[in-house]
Amino acid sequence: MPEPELPEPELPEVRRLDARTLRGLAHPLRMQLLTALRQGGPATASQLAAGLGESSGATSYHLRQLAAHGFIEDAPEHGKGRERWWRAAHDGVSFDEQLLKDPDPTVRGAADVFLHGIANHHTQELATWLATRNDWGEGWSRASDMSDWTLRLTPDLARDLIEQMHALLNSYRALAPEENTPDSEQVRIHTHVLPTRTA
Repeated sequence: MPEPELPEPELPEVRRLDARTLRGLAHPLRMQLLTALRQGGPATASQLAAGLGESSGATSYHLRQLAAHGFIEDAPEHGKGRERWWRAAHDGVSFDEQLLKDPDPTVRGAADVFLHGIANHHTQELATWLATRNDWGEGWSRASDMSDWTLRLTPDLARDLIEQMHALLNSYRALAPEENTPDSEQVRIHTHVLPTRTA
Protein backbone atom coordinates (compact mmCIF):
# COMPACT_ATOMS: atom_id res chain seq x y z
CA MET A 1 0.00 0.00 0.00
CA PRO A 2 1.55 3.32 -1.04
CA GLU A 3 2.30 5.82 1.70
CA PRO A 4 0.10 8.94 1.69
CA GLU A 5 1.76 11.98 0.17
CA LEU A 6 2.56 14.76 2.58
CA PRO A 7 1.34 18.25 1.69
CA GLU A 8 3.93 20.61 0.28
CA PRO A 9 5.33 22.80 3.06
CA GLU A 10 4.53 26.50 2.87
CA LEU A 11 7.94 28.10 2.51
CA PRO A 12 8.70 31.16 4.62
CA GLU A 13 8.59 34.59 3.01
CA VAL A 14 12.19 35.80 3.07
CA ARG A 15 13.42 39.26 2.17
CA ARG A 16 16.83 39.58 0.51
CA LEU A 17 18.99 42.27 2.09
CA ASP A 18 20.62 44.88 -0.12
CA ALA A 19 22.95 47.72 0.84
CA ARG A 20 20.11 50.12 1.71
CA THR A 21 17.96 47.73 3.73
CA LEU A 22 21.01 46.28 5.49
CA ARG A 23 21.90 49.75 6.80
CA GLY A 24 18.32 50.08 8.05
CA LEU A 25 18.46 46.79 9.97
CA ALA A 26 22.05 46.59 11.21
CA HIS A 27 21.50 48.00 14.70
CA PRO A 28 21.43 45.77 17.80
CA LEU A 29 18.08 47.05 19.10
CA ARG A 30 16.40 46.95 15.68
CA MET A 31 17.51 43.35 15.22
CA GLN A 32 16.14 42.49 18.68
CA LEU A 33 12.83 44.21 17.92
CA LEU A 34 12.41 42.42 14.60
CA THR A 35 13.25 39.06 16.20
CA ALA A 36 10.76 39.70 19.01
CA LEU A 37 7.98 40.47 16.50
CA ARG A 38 8.80 37.40 14.40
CA GLN A 39 8.90 35.01 17.33
CA GLY A 40 6.33 36.58 19.64
CA GLY A 41 3.83 38.07 17.20
CA PRO A 42 2.38 41.59 17.02
CA ALA A 43 3.18 43.99 19.84
CA THR A 44 3.31 47.67 20.79
CA ALA A 45 6.40 49.78 21.43
CA SER A 46 5.62 49.73 25.16
CA GLN A 47 5.28 45.94 25.28
CA LEU A 48 8.53 45.48 23.39
CA ALA A 49 10.29 48.02 25.61
CA ALA A 50 9.20 46.13 28.73
CA GLY A 51 10.33 42.79 27.30
CA LEU A 52 13.73 44.09 26.15
CA GLY A 53 14.46 46.39 29.09
CA GLU A 54 14.49 49.51 26.90
CA SER A 55 12.62 52.82 26.99
CA SER A 56 9.45 53.06 24.92
CA GLY A 57 10.91 56.16 23.28
CA ALA A 58 13.86 54.12 21.98
CA THR A 59 11.70 51.24 20.80
CA SER A 60 9.23 53.64 19.10
CA TYR A 61 12.05 55.34 17.17
CA HIS A 62 13.66 52.11 16.01
CA LEU A 63 10.30 50.55 15.12
CA ARG A 64 9.62 53.51 12.83
CA GLN A 65 13.03 52.99 11.21
CA LEU A 66 12.26 49.30 10.66
CA ALA A 67 8.93 50.27 9.11
CA ALA A 68 10.59 52.84 6.83
CA HIS A 69 12.80 50.06 5.46
CA GLY A 70 9.90 47.62 5.03
CA PHE A 71 10.79 45.11 7.76
CA ILE A 72 7.65 45.68 9.85
CA GLU A 73 4.15 47.01 9.26
CA ASP A 74 1.09 48.16 11.15
CA ALA A 75 -1.14 45.50 12.75
CA PRO A 76 -4.33 47.55 13.10
CA GLU A 77 -6.52 44.52 13.91
CA HIS A 78 -4.77 44.37 17.29
CA GLY A 79 -5.23 48.04 18.10
CA LYS A 80 -7.35 48.90 21.11
CA GLY A 81 -6.98 52.56 21.89
CA ARG A 82 -4.30 54.93 20.69
CA GLU A 83 -1.21 52.74 20.89
CA ARG A 84 0.19 51.49 17.60
CA TRP A 85 0.65 47.74 17.06
CA TRP A 86 3.40 46.35 14.82
CA ARG A 87 4.05 43.01 13.15
CA ALA A 88 6.92 41.57 11.09
CA ALA A 89 6.40 42.00 7.34
CA HIS A 90 8.41 38.86 6.44
CA ASP A 91 9.38 35.54 8.01
CA GLY A 92 13.10 36.15 7.67
CA VAL A 93 15.91 37.76 5.69
CA SER A 94 18.64 36.37 3.48
CA PHE A 95 22.15 37.76 3.53
CA ASP A 96 24.28 38.13 0.41
CA GLU A 97 27.95 37.59 1.24
CA GLN A 98 28.84 40.18 -1.44
CA LEU A 99 27.73 42.82 1.06
CA LEU A 100 30.93 42.05 2.99
CA LYS A 101 32.91 43.10 -0.11
CA ASP A 102 30.90 46.23 -0.95
CA PRO A 103 33.10 49.19 -1.97
CA ASP A 104 31.27 51.38 0.59
CA PRO A 105 32.87 50.90 4.04
CA THR A 106 29.58 51.77 5.76
CA VAL A 107 27.92 48.81 4.02
CA ARG A 108 30.77 46.49 5.03
CA GLY A 109 30.48 47.80 8.59
CA ALA A 110 26.72 47.23 8.62
CA ALA A 111 27.24 43.69 7.30
CA ASP A 112 29.68 43.00 10.14
CA VAL A 113 27.26 44.39 12.74
CA PHE A 114 24.44 42.28 11.30
CA LEU A 115 26.39 39.00 11.30
CA HIS A 116 27.77 39.54 14.81
CA GLY A 117 24.23 40.37 15.96
CA ILE A 118 22.99 37.03 14.60
CA ALA A 119 25.86 35.16 16.29
CA ASN A 120 25.20 36.92 19.61
CA HIS A 121 21.49 36.11 19.39
CA HIS A 122 22.23 32.43 18.83
CA THR A 123 24.51 32.45 21.86
CA GLN A 124 21.83 34.15 23.99
CA GLU A 125 19.19 31.62 22.95
CA LEU A 126 21.47 28.72 23.82
CA ALA A 127 22.41 30.26 27.18
CA THR A 128 18.71 30.84 27.98
CA TRP A 129 17.92 27.19 27.20
CA LEU A 130 20.74 25.94 29.42
CA ALA A 131 19.59 28.20 32.27
CA THR A 132 15.91 27.18 32.00
CA ARG A 133 16.00 23.58 30.71
CA ASN A 134 14.73 22.21 34.05
CA ASP A 135 11.54 24.26 33.58
CA TRP A 136 10.61 22.38 30.40
CA GLY A 137 10.20 18.85 31.67
CA GLU A 138 11.65 15.51 30.67
CA GLY A 139 10.13 15.38 27.18
CA TRP A 140 11.74 18.59 25.95
CA SER A 141 14.98 17.83 27.76
CA ARG A 142 15.26 14.58 25.73
CA ALA A 143 14.13 16.35 22.54
CA SER A 144 16.80 19.07 22.65
CA ASP A 145 20.18 18.81 20.93
CA MET A 146 23.52 20.56 21.24
CA SER A 147 25.80 18.66 18.86
CA ASP A 148 28.78 19.51 16.74
CA TRP A 149 30.37 17.59 13.90
CA THR A 150 33.64 17.79 12.01
CA LEU A 151 33.77 16.70 8.38
CA ARG A 152 36.27 17.20 5.59
CA LEU A 153 34.45 18.84 2.67
CA THR A 154 35.04 20.96 -0.41
CA PRO A 155 33.12 24.25 -0.76
CA ASP A 156 30.73 22.52 -3.19
CA LEU A 157 30.05 19.69 -0.77
CA ALA A 158 29.54 22.17 2.09
CA ARG A 159 27.03 24.11 -0.04
CA ASP A 160 25.22 20.86 -0.87
CA LEU A 161 25.08 19.94 2.82
CA ILE A 162 23.60 23.34 3.71
CA GLU A 163 20.94 23.09 0.98
CA GLN A 164 19.96 19.57 2.08
CA MET A 165 19.73 20.62 5.74
CA HIS A 166 17.54 23.58 4.81
CA ALA A 167 15.31 21.37 2.66
CA LEU A 168 14.90 18.89 5.52
CA LEU A 169 14.00 21.66 7.98
CA ASN A 170 11.47 23.15 5.56
CA SER A 171 9.86 19.72 5.08
CA TYR A 172 8.81 19.79 8.76
CA ARG A 173 6.63 22.85 8.13
CA ALA A 174 4.05 20.53 6.54
CA LEU A 175 4.02 18.44 9.73
CA ALA A 176 3.64 21.38 12.11
CA PRO A 177 0.74 20.92 14.56
CA GLU A 178 -1.81 23.63 15.29
CA GLU A 179 -0.62 26.31 17.69
CA ASN A 180 -2.85 25.10 20.55
CA THR A 181 -1.81 21.41 20.21
CA PRO A 182 -0.80 20.01 23.64
CA ASP A 183 2.98 19.75 24.14
CA SER A 184 3.71 21.70 20.95
CA GLU A 185 6.13 24.60 21.28
CA GLN A 186 8.00 26.94 18.99
CA VAL A 187 11.40 25.36 18.38
CA ARG A 188 14.59 27.18 17.38
CA ILE A 189 17.17 25.42 15.23
CA HIS A 190 20.61 26.92 14.62
CA THR A 191 22.90 25.67 11.86
CA HIS A 192 26.51 26.78 11.42
CA VAL A 193 28.75 25.44 8.67
CA LEU A 194 32.22 27.00 8.72
CA PRO A 195 35.78 26.00 7.88
CA THR A 196 38.43 25.70 10.61
CA ARG A 197 42.17 25.20 10.62
CA THR A 198 44.09 22.99 13.03
CA ALA A 199 47.45 24.17 14.38
